[in-house]
Order: sequence, then structure tokens, then C-alpha cells
Amino acid sequence: MENFITRRRRKELIVAGLLLAVAVFAPMAIRDVTALNVIILSLLFAGLAQAWNIIGGYCGQISLGHAVYFGMGSYVSTLLYVQAGLPPSAGIFIGGAVGGLAALLVGWPCFRLSGHYYAIATVVVGEIGYLLFLNWDYVGGATGVYIPIAKPSLINLQFGKDKLPYLHLVLAFVAATWLAAWLIEGSRWGYAWRAVKDDVVAARSLGVNIFASKMAASAISGFFTGLGGAIYGLYVGYIDPDSVMAGHFSILIALPTVLGGVGTLWGPILGAALLIPLKELSSSYLGGSGRGVDLMLYGAMIIVVALARPQGLVSLFGGRKHGAP
Repeated sequence: MENFITRRRRKELIVAGLLLAVAVFAPMAIRDVTALNVIILSLLFAGLAQAWNIIGGYCGQISLGHAVYFGMGSYVSTLLYVQAGLPPSAGIFIGGAVGGLAALLVGWPCFRLSGHYYAIATVVVGEIGYLLFLNWDYVGGATGVYIPIAKPSLINLQFGKDKLPYLHLVLAFVAATWLAAWLIEGSRWGYAWRAVKDDVVAARSLGVNIFASKMAASAISGFFTGLGGAIYGLYVGYIDPDSVMAGHFSILIALPTVLGGVGTLWGPILGAALLIPLKELSSSYLGGSGRGVDLMLYGAMIIVVALARPQGLVSLFGGRKHGAP
């Protein structure tokens, strides 16, 4: 059995490497800016969904406030660049670290709750964060912050009109989150977190530190979410509370995992590959007249998948759940 698990995990790593190679080179033939934008956003949210999967899928803590970590990562990286002159290539990691720290601060009181009480608490925290930044003049308030255009360079993570470098940047982000999830799945942490998710009482009887497990999962998830928020801010060139901290971002971060398969390696990527293009295309073609249509489509998709494939779309391809053989 142990040899089988080792072979299976090695196969997953090889498949991921091949897919990464294809994703690096295939888009070079695409010249349509809209198509590249959709691919970039799909990859970015695939990484964000994988980050949410670490806390929600493997540890079973349903967070509906990840927009706070996303927004804080974006604001910290942007303000360090605009006000302190720190290159974004360094600022994005500080933004990720602040996202992880924020997740720890939120988890400290909220993990004393359980089940739906924890989920509701994260919603409240998300709304508090949104209102705080909306009325905080130092960070631009409702006006937001523009990222100044600089000479295209890797240090500034600005590439002018060329979108391919941004695509490679988000690919690196997706690869990092996937690798983190892959390492966690086969580690002692991963087994402990899945035990916490399945049965807290049984996990505690086996010596698992429940609170420490939740805090560790939350910190890792918050770090990657903050990192993704920092990259998003650089990509769009402008941030305000509505564009990076609104509650719908928390839902959009979690939905690809729910749709693709909670607690799986490939579920978040599959879900994002379907959900984000649908969102972008419905917004592009319907515009203001289609406001809310994307939400109806999300709901319809979730209902269909929940009825037909409760384990998510990844189950169509024989994907396994919870790291089981």
C-alpha cells in the first residue's frame, strides 16, 4: 500500500509538471488580449481557490471571509510601493505575510467557535474589514489607490501591454499553491487536518492539537491568499475596497473548490477553469444589463453538481478526495 501511495503521488507530480510546461508555452500563440485576460484571471483564482482548499478542504473550516486576506495583501503591497518605494517583487511577499498574520489574528478568537458559527464569524470579520478600509483615509478610503506606471521590469512586476509575463507570474503562483497542497496531503499535518475535519473528538483522542492544526492551516491559506491579492492589485493597476475586499470575493474564492471538488488537488483548478471564464464572458457580453446573471449561473451550476456529482467535477475523472488512496 505504501509503495502504491508513493507511485500515485509521484504520478501526480509528473502530471502537474507536464501541465505546467504546456501552460507556459501554449498561450504564446494567443494574440487576443481578452482571451489572455480570461486565462490570467482563471489561473489566479485557481491559486486562490487552492489556498482556500487548504483551510476549507483539508481542515474542514469553512471560511467566508477570505476577501480580508486578499484585500490586505493587495493594499500592503501597493502602499509599500506607492508610499515607501519598495519594489513590488518584494512587496507581494510582505503582502502575503500580512495576509497570513491576519488569518492568525482572525483564527485566534474564531477557532474557539465551530461549524456554522465559525463560518458566520468569518463573514462578520470580512464585513468589518471592508467597512474599515472604506472609511480609512490613509489607505485612500472609497477613492482607492492607483499604482503608478513604471518602466517595464521584473523588479517592478510591470510589463506594459505585454500580458504574457503576467500569465507566467500567476502560473508560478498556481504552481506554488498546488505544490503546497501536494506536500500537505502526504505530510503529518495533512493527516492531522483531515482527522480534524472528519471527527474532532477522534482526532483529539489520537493526540492531535486541534487549535494548533486549525491555526497552521489558516496561516498558510491566508499567506497564499494575500500573495494572490498582491499580484491581482499589480495586474489591474488600481485597488479600492470594492475591487479587492467586497464580500463577493470571498464567495468567488471558495466557489471553484466547491464546484471542482473540496479536499482534492485538482478540484480548485478544474472549478476555476469553468467558473471564471463563465463570469468574465457573462460580464463582457451582458454588461450592466446582465448584472446578477453570473450569480444565477453560479447557483445553477452548484445545484446541478451537488445533485449529480456531490464530490465535485473532479470525480468525473476519478479524482480522489481527502487524500485517500
